[in-house]
Amino acid sequence: MTRTSQDNAPSGAKIRRHAAGQDPAKREQILKGAMKEFLDKGFDAASMNEICRAAGVSKGTIYVYFTDKVDLFEALIADEREQMFQGIEALLEEDRPLREKLILFGHRLAEILCSHRVIRSQRIIAGIVDRMPEVGARFYDAGALRTQAALVPLFQREAAAGRIAVPDPGLAGFQFAELVTAGLWRARLFGKRRSPPARAEIETTVQAAVEMFLRAYGTAPRDSAKHAPDGA
Repeated sequence: MTRTSQDNAPSGAKIRRHAAGQDPAKREQILKGAMKEFLDKGFDAASMNEICRAAGVSKGTIYVYFTDKVDLFEALIADEREQMFQGIEALLEEDRPLREKLILFGHRLAEILCSHRVIRSQRIIAGIVDRMPEVGARFYDAGALRTQAALVPLFQREAAAGRIAVPDPGLAGFQFAELVTAGLWRARLFGKRRSPPARAEIETTVQAAVEMFLRAYGTAPRDSAKHAPDGA
């Protein structure tokens, strides 16, 4: 009598079988294979055949998980973003003074945006946005808009507590993100800087950004840094 793998499993154990397109390990295998192709060659030059070869799967398997190359690329970017941004939004919810929250959040945000992977992904998106504007729009919504949206509730709470005066929390979120990457991110994006900025430079930029932000929106007198908003 032929015994199946289920028969050979330890007593009480069950072998998990995933439905088509639902195996997370297989999905991760495909994404890992796709990553190098996209980052090295860009969107247009990366071929599904080469991605299959790099991932060690058939083209049929890829199409069980992803509808086309655009879907695969967007899934890869989304997964990378989730990994890189993991925990950063939680910094804004911690029981810390506002100034400290902004410094920690700003430092991590600048590190992420100036990293090799993010810069290369942004360049790929910039290269295809004229032909596929909907891809660029989704990339923006999940990146820049998500960062801004994470800051808005913090600014609203701090304004309600009287520690800052922010007429437009949404605009302030965009402004803060620009300030903490001033002189860093665009230089990386356009190749003026070939490598990510040093930690000390990020710290200097972020400290200056937070001081400027709190001076602009703080409710305390502005004649001295010592008069920054209480808890800031």
